[in-house]
Amino acid sequence: MTELSWAQVSARRLARHGLSAPAPSDPAATPAADPAATPAADPAATPAADPAATPAADPAADRVADVVSTMCGAHAQVASAAELSVGLRVPGATRALVRQALWEDRTLVKTRGPRGTVHLLAAADLPMWTGALSAMPAPPWEQSRGLLTPEQHEQVLGAIADALAEAELTTAELTEEVVARTGAWAGERVMEAFQDRWPRWMAAMSAATRCGVMCHGPARGRATTYTSPARWLPGFTPLAGPAALADLVRRYLYAYGPATPAQFAKWLSVTERWATEVFRSQDLTEVTVAGTRAWVVAGDTDFPDDPPSGLRLLPYFDAYAVGCHPREQLFPGAAAERALAGGQAGNFPVLLVDGTVAGVWHQRRSGRTIRITVEPLRALGAGRRRALDEQVERVGHILQGKPSLTVGTVDVGPHA
Repeated sequence: MTELSWAQVSARRLARHGLSAPAPSDPAATPAADPAATPAADPAATPAADPAATPAADPAADRVADVVSTMCGAHAQVASAAELSVGLRVPGATRALVRQALWEDRTLVKTRGPRGTVHLLAAADLPMWTGALSAMPAPPWEQSRGLLTPEQHEQVLGAIADALAEAELTTAELTEEVVARTGAWAGERVMEAFQDRWPRWMAAMSAATRCGVMCHGPARGRATTYTSPARWLPGFTPLAGPAALADLVRRYLYAYGPATPAQFAKWLSVTERWATEVFRSQDLTEVTVAGTRAWVVAGDTDFPDDPPSGLRLLPYFDAYAVGCHPREQLFPGAAAERALAGGQAGNFPVLLVDGTVAGVWHQRRSGRTIRITVEPLRALGAGRRRALDEQVERVGHILQGKPSLTVGTVDVGPHA
């Protein structure tokens, strides 16, 4: 059995998340392609392009969806956090590029992913995600909360699919359409939510996203809209459950392995018993990490010899901080007390040094000004302080603002 150290595991995860290699904030800092490596075109055979008519290709644009796919989605309940999470992994990227991939190129889609929370997912992965999520045991909050009979549940799903096939609708507009297609019962305000009551049909809303009936559309002012995933991925059909789950396990272990069924269950918010059965049905290889049993995909047993390195400022609910285990290794000692909220990762943006959490940080934005406060849990030497300055500039570039840095106490609570 392969025996691995935490350092080896951490170094591989950092590399696969795009968090170990340098990420220049200036696109001009990215080396240009070597002209000698590409055969010259015959100018006589190809008409000259009009530079004014053809915008220059952005090499970062092609990487956005690939990065989101590799990290198994970016948590997007807070849009700016998702944009920063993705941008940190794509050299030269800005939040505008992430928005372009989502709303213009449609290579990303905003919908529910792991744990039933809103994520950015690669549009090309939608068949896998919807197939896998539909094959999982429905969590308690998706049992229609006793508000819909099985027949009503199916009627609502059909009504949503029909209403969103060629439209982008707000919640109020979608309520009207669902009620028109089902009956007045669907609009009865009986669902308790946030000191309010929502229409009955919304008890099926989470299930509708899990099975690929609906996803987020572009915001209309301050209002969220919803539409059909088929508008992002023409010909979209969820993958069959067993194949989708097998694909999801492989992708998860590629990004977060070695891992245990319990860790996979926590990542998805499912039972450990179910996750164990899924692991048993896959072609996996057992390894040990610092003496603890864990699993990787069979054949994926290469780990770097170089130790983990680099300094990063990860935003709220960054995939690396949430998905990597064991927590006691990722959040050692004081980091667990300072950066976890009731044992839950993601509620604080974290300072990551050499693959482990070494502090927390916070940003306040006013116009283009971004005031960043970083609270390290140990002194930063001159080299790491320079790396921190560079990372602050990188954050400013991604969020398209002018950053400033204060090293001191972060005086706000979790998810503030």
